[in-house]
Amino acid sequence: WGRLCLLLSLLLQLPGSQAKCYFQAKAPCEYEGKQFSLGESWLSTNCLLCTCLHPIGVGCCETTQHPIDFPDWCEAHYDSQTCQISVVQKANPSLPCVKSMEHEWGSAGTPEP
Repeated sequence: WGRLCLLLSLLLQLPGSQAKCYFQAKAPCEYEGKQFSLGESWLSTNCLLCTCLHPIGVGCCETTQHPIDFPDWCEAHYDSQTCQISVVQKANPSLPCVKSMEHEWGSAGTPEP
């Protein structure tokens, strides 16, 4: 049980404390035909970092940090190839969301002090 508690605490301390974690009891430590041993980790195709907790199950945590405070003229875009989320302009998604003279920036549409 000591190892299990240690592994679960490590999963929950991943960079980006906003990450959500999941635990599947009795899940096999196998992914895409490869077997994993206790403590081994892998990155799933849906960007979850999973750790084998055999024989207890598998623990997985999101690897992306979800932006929560950005202007309404911007939106979050998720890139499944890189497992990254970027904030871009709604009017032109090829441009990043940056502070400018024509747009206010800050919580709830209020300008920064």
